[in-house]
Amino acid sequence: MKYARAIAFAALAGITIIGSGCAVVRGQETAGAYVDDATITTAVKAKFVEDKTVAATSISVETLNGTVQLSGFAKSNAEKMQAENVARGVKNVKAVRNDIVVRP
Repeated sequence: MKYARAIAFAALAGITIIGSGCAVVRGQETAGAYVDDATITTAVKAKFVEDKTVAATSISVETLNGTVQLSGFAKSNAEKMQAENVARGVKNVKAVRNDIVVRP
């Protein structure tokens, strides 16, 4: 009887996984979109490292459905704007939310 329950539970779990698809984040984003967002985030961070006017270690980057959110701290308004411009220039970025705080 124990084995029958275990098999039934495993079958139910398998059907649930197959039936629900590959949703991975908040139930709204597919696995492919999640990978695309991770690629965008990595590309933005790499561009920040290349750009000597942006403090890459002080700015956080998150991406959801092609929208990049920047947060953290910048030393000047020019650095804040440069970070936004760099992010906008990355392939597949649909929008940028710039929540970077300027603090001297």
